[in-house]
Amino acid sequence: MANWTEASKQRLQIVLSADTWLPTELPEYARGFMYMLGSLTASSFVVLVLSGILLAMNGPTSWSYNGAMRFVAATHFWGVQAFFFFMMLHLWRVFFSGAWRGGRGLTWLLGAIAFLMAIPTAFTGFLINGDLYSQWNAVQAKDGLNALGLGWVNLTDAGQMFGMHVVVLPLILAIIIGLHLTLVRVKSVVPPYPSAPILDEGQGE
Repeated sequence: MANWTEASKQRLQIVLSADTWLPTELPEYARGFMYMLGSLTASSFVVLVLSGILLAMNGPTSWSYNGAMRFVAATHFWGVQAFFFFMMLHLWRVFFSGAWRGGRGLTWLLGAIAFLMAIPTAFTGFLINGDLYSQWNAVQAKDGLNALGLGWVNLTDAGQMFGMHVVVLPLILAIIIGLHLTLVRVKSVVPPYPSAPILDEGQGE
């Protein structure tokens, strides 16, 4: 029977190693722009967190009367667009490059879960804007959830949606992204598919 304490110690040594998080060299295939899409997605998420903290500190409607908060709200809004744009490109890239290869199935799964979790996180953000558009969305979505038997989720409760958008969903999303990035650093990015061998003339006969 394996000693789980020793196994956990060895795993933590790998996860917390400076070589894992601060590599001095990258594989040649990982230097292209397509391999930067994950980093751009993570950077967009950092912008969302920082701008979201400023908005939460000043209240969800501060953008409507404060010029500085209007700029922060615009940064938050466009950060959402960038986050989903880069995430979609990243998902397409890792799908077509078979990112689950080499024991990276959990890494791929966490990335897909992060995408699914990002959707309600962004949607609850629209619901706390306080304008007519957000109220209309809340009522329509509430009717849809009622039809699915999920009426216990009260999308028209601004306080509940504020807590979900500012605390619960971003925290879950941050944990998933953190685990995803940790596995990427431990196992590294997946290499391209091996090129097909070139057959000499007459070899395939």
